[in-house]
Amino acid sequence: MQKIWENHIKQFRHYLKIERSLSENSIEAYSRDVDKLANYSELNFPELSPLSLELEHLRKFVNEIAKLGISDYTQARIISGIKAFYRFLMYEDKINEDPAQLLEAPKLGRKLPDTLSYPEIEKMLNSIPLGEPEGHRNRAMLEMLYSSGLRVSELIELKKGQVFEDVGFLKVVGKGNKERLVPIGKDALKYLNIYKEEVRVHQAIAKGHEEYVFLNRRGKKLTRVMIFLIIKKTAEMAGIEKNISPHTFRHSFATHLIEGGADLRAVQEMLGHESITTTEIYTHLDRDYLRQVLTDFHPRK
Repeated sequence: MQKIWENHIKQFRHYLKIERSLSENSIEAYSRDVDKLANYSELNFPELSPLSLELEHLRKFVNEIAKLGISDYTQARIISGIKAFYRFLMYEDKINEDPAQLLEAPKLGRKLPDTLSYPEIEKMLNSIPLGEPEGHRNRAMLEMLYSSGLRVSELIELKKGQVFEDVGFLKVVGKGNKERLVPIGKDALKYLNIYKEEVRVHQAIAKGHEEYVFLNRRGKKLTRVMIFLIIKKTAEMAGIEKNISPHTFRHSFATHLIEGGADLRAVQEMLGHESITTTEIYTHLDRDYLRQVLTDFHPRK
């Protein structure tokens, strides 16, 4: 790779780390994207530096990666990396115009998340063997995921002081350490109390883990992987073959609220979405149902 490309990519990495505070994984991903452009440019435009490439050159690069059969999502990610690189060059006053500004990424259809029907939710909850030591804990956790729409990270980090049983709310710490209040269902509270009073109270709790609500056998807070495995096992016991993860319960929570007529802003607040457009994806999930209503009841169907 030309020395000039190497120097600019090195400076770009420094910018991403210091100015943007990105993680090492994100920095590596951005760097790989620009590396691809650098390698293509060396082969096809060896006389040009990153500072002299124009929109037409970038478009040829995009057309070339599209021919390789790379998915639209991967293409979009690579283009995002290229755009970030040229924004950095503008920021550093190394170029006067941004050639990537009009570079278009493939139009991506929004993938609708997998959900469970309410009968499937009930089937999973009822399949949890309450006679086993972890049964009441697992039932309380899954009830909470579904009734409050928690992220898995919010569940494992939940502390006793964040549960307000008297008013039926949880104080959740979400992304970016933002706090929000979310309601908790009666069944979730019921199984939470059984777990606390009949199981957790008899556990030896590891130092530093006393405040966490849900604990493993060693008295420590659970991990994301453990929650994932518990849910996979529960789905198997219930005979459900869908690809289910902790997030499936969150998706199902939102979907069932929207289908039941809940206000979109209220659902946004409960999910802790910063943008309403993130929540709006759930309005698309019940289109088949709405179409059937139109067919069944509209006079000019």
